[in-house]
Amino acid sequence: MSDFSAIDSAARAILRKNDRGGYTIPTDGLYPYQWNWDSAFAALGFARFDPARAWRELETLMAGQWASGMVPHILFHEPSAGYFPGAEVWGCEGRGPVASSGISQPPVAATVARRLYGADPEAGRAHVARLAPRFLAWHRWFMQWRAEEGMICVTHPWESGRDNAPDWDGAMAAIDPAGVGEYARRDTAHVDPHMRPTRADYDRYVWLVQLGRRLGWDEAALRRESPFRVADPTMSFILLRANRDLLALAGPAGLSPAERREIEGWIAQQEAGMAGLWNTELQSYDAFDLRSRRFGGTITNAAFLCWYAGLGNDAMRAHLERILARVDYGVPSTDPEAPQFDPRRYWRGPVWAIMNAMIGIGLEEAGLLDLARRVRSDTARLIAEQGFAEYFDPLTGAPAGGGSFTWTAAVWLGWAGPGGRDAGRRKAAGEEG
Repeated sequence: MSDFSAIDSAARAILRKNDRGGYTIPTDGLYPYQWNWDSAFAALGFARFDPARAWRELETLMAGQWASGMVPHILFHEPSAGYFPGAEVWGCEGRGPVASSGISQPPVAATVARRLYGADPEAGRAHVARLAPRFLAWHRWFMQWRAEEGMICVTHPWESGRDNAPDWDGAMAAIDPAGVGEYARRDTAHVDPHMRPTRADYDRYVWLVQLGRRLGWDEAALRRESPFRVADPTMSFILLRANRDLLALAGPAGLSPAERREIEGWIAQQEAGMAGLWNTELQSYDAFDLRSRRFGGTITNAAFLCWYAGLGNDAMRAHLERILARVDYGVPSTDPEAPQFDPRRYWRGPVWAIMNAMIGIGLEEAGLLDLARRVRSDTARLIAEQGFAEYFDPLTGAPAGGGSFTWTAAVWLGWAGPGGRDAGRRKAAGEEG
């Protein structure tokens, strides 16, 4: 592999370049604002060389929280003509302290906060005390408005973070975007259109934003009227993990016994509900359309977050072994044997470093060390050989999407590189990264 110190330096330089003073953008041009789960991963990277800046990242994110507890998926701190749809399209004025979108994203922030606190409890105690009540309110919002039958649903593909994954194909096909009007996409000015969602996808994305705006982002109205309501493995597994991590922070955060019992109740509710994501035909976790009562029918990398949530089974292990045997670089975002697989189109095939990090952490915690090493090694190899791309072709390793990407740099620093997670123990075990 390449010189690790040089890669570390390049990763730190990307975080500094994308730092906007308290929050970090994913990459210049393509994504000019603060994205929710991107920001939490940025904190993971900053923690390696500037822990105070890592805490500030989380605090800036949570400062955009709505009174309802929801934390938006985009915070529009400063205007930018280079992105669509901007704050004026979402129509969320007055809902929160910062101009924002009207939907959320997978809540990885509490998990990152637990990691930061564990690295330096003394320095982290005051931060945790400030942040934990906000995390609690956010997770409560999920359990109130996104939990159905113990599963956690999304009301827009963007809310999942996996915009054009096959999980949404059935629900998206049921939407007639007539009347969506004219709009100008900005993403394809920065990235090859073949690496992005299609125009048909985008029409439906915009239609759903317009529906939310017409309903005033009223969650009860969205639950009644939106045709898009899909139980999502990503959101379900990440929130279950986040609730476990929030419970672990309850002591240093000073949460009350009643609040601890509330979190314990959420965990029990989710653990029971995960059975609803099990597609017996696929023998895999899968997205479930709550409107049509049908599964998505495709194994995606989100299914392999089961170990990250403290679940997982032999069937999922067999699927992961089969898929990794079919690609040079894992974990592809869509099963390469599925007809929807496209190795370079966003979430329909490419490898994403953030998903690999969560999958790899879960595998390691479950004691599946050979698989964990394969996922980490593939991630490190991609970054060392191809740079800090947004995502990568699982067959060739070719970089795709945006470049100089914050969360890819953060994953290198915080997990995939030799200085990342449990580096000392990995070295002792003879793993070189």
